[in-house]
Amino acid sequence: MNITWFGHSAFLITTNENLRILIDPFISNNPVSPVTVEELYADVILVTHGHQDHFGDTMELANRTSALVVSNHEISVYLSKQGFETLGMNMGGTVDIQDIKITMVNSLHSSDMDFLEEVNAGGSSAGFILELENGRKIYHAGDTGIFSDMRYVINHIYNPDIALLPIGDRYTMGPVEAAIAAEWINPEKIIPMHYNTFPTIEQNALEYSDMVRKSNRDVEVIILEPGESYQE
Repeated sequence: MNITWFGHSAFLITTNENLRILIDPFISNNPVSPVTVEELYADVILVTHGHQDHFGDTMELANRTSALVVSNHEISVYLSKQGFETLGMNMGGTVDIQDIKITMVNSLHSSDMDFLEEVNAGGSSAGFILELENGRKIYHAGDTGIFSDMRYVINHIYNPDIALLPIGDRYTMGPVEAAIAAEWINPEKIIPMHYNTFPTIEQNALEYSDMVRKSNRDVEVIILEPGESYQE
């Protein structure tokens, strides 16, 4: 299993069976992305919410690669009307794609589709739990503030092994809240995201790692540079 970060909240997860899952593909307008849209391939695209810095290049990628787009119901309806293959779902629901289970979970954020000329309602923002073929679970939190589901639902029901958590502040949790979230979720590993893309969300990931270590020495914070991968 390989997790590659392209900056912001964009990740490519390649499973043991070589299924390529691209999450929040904000690439072409992402100032820290080390790749172009033309370099990417996906079998499945997951969209956490309708903001342009997460929806990103979904339509271009889906058009070129014929990827299945998994999103909330409202975004799915919009994309279906544009002719794309979609799989809509909602909070607490689980879908199976090949041998991967994908569960949509809450996030605390807005989700209007602001990339349209006239902003449309985009349903609820979300996170995803991915259960891979070997049973390992990855939690992509999407854009979110800290909320109690992290302690009582994400941890106790889904118990992810790896958590991808925003730390940028202003639009999501900052480092302090994300360190508390790390304690509540209690994964084995955390990869911080949604920071240092723009000046408004500049953060020091090493300081965040120190905060997590003080509250839970068993959690490893893996700091990636855009384009770098974590593999296991």
